[in-house]
Amino acid sequence: MPNVGPHETVLLLAPDRKRYLVRLTPGARLHTHHGWLAHDDLIGKPLGRTVRTQLGEPFLALEPSTYDLISLLEREGQIVFPKDAAHILLRLNVFPGRRVIEAGTGSGGLTLALARAVMPTGRVYSYEIRPDMQERARRNLAPWGLLDVVELKTRDIAEGFDEADVDAIFLDVREPWLYLAQARAALKGGGILGALVPTTGQVSSLLEGLRHHPYGDVVVEELLQRTWRPVADRLRPADRMVAHTGFLIFARALAPEDAEAWWAPGQRRLMRRLRAHEASTASTDAAEEPDPPDVDEMTE
Repeated sequence: MPNVGPHETVLLLAPDRKRYLVRLTPGARLHTHHGWLAHDDLIGKPLGRTVRTQLGEPFLALEPSTYDLISLLEREGQIVFPKDAAHILLRLNVFPGRRVIEAGTGSGGLTLALARAVMPTGRVYSYEIRPDMQERARRNLAPWGLLDVVELKTRDIAEGFDEADVDAIFLDVREPWLYLAQARAALKGGGILGALVPTTGQVSSLLEGLRHHPYGDVVVEELLQRTWRPVADRLRPADRMVAHTGFLIFARALAPEDAEAWWAPGQRRLMRRLRAHEASTASTDAAEEPDPPDVDEMTE
């Protein structure tokens, strides 16, 4: 097992389950209400073991996960929760080598997850209109060497994106429906658009916007996360859960001539039924054959 070197960051788990991210510096100490821990007691030692404060209180030294980094990073305002970030990566089809645009850098939580997923050969282009937020994100990304794969851009996305033919775009902005044309211009054909909004009214506005732009295969989702108490003989849900954090909307960039028929699930079925109804009213003598079930109906 490799040992921890100076200036590496470790996760320390306290007896009360509180978590601390600590960048190890020779001669430094971490001060907590359980006492203080000397960084030198961790440097040069393996992780996955117990270290103690001068008061004898135990701490567990671990390697921080991406979940930990997002949860504990320096922030201002709301961040994309880890439960949503993980699903966003899957929905956007993010993997090493991909090129992804993020609009709304914020504190850099989702930026961190995207960067770790596309590295070492991919690229994340993150746009933010507020310079102070962009600087905060830079501080959060720098310790992990992620600025090598992230380009931070301070600009209003109403002006459009610099990139073209990117694999995916995620809009974490207040009114994402205002930027659908700019996003479509930057996406490759079939590329994936994602957005996060907190209210149903915003979802409706975004859906209406998608209907008037070349997008299809639209999905609206909400994720709820409930943990269980890890006690084998008294297994039950925890008293609190991570419930509504926002609605996730995803869509594919389509050719303009195909968008109307594919803008949302079930649109093809609706159009077939409308055509069948028009045919039946035009010729009452013609026998109407039922529509064959489509994939959506067969799997419902």
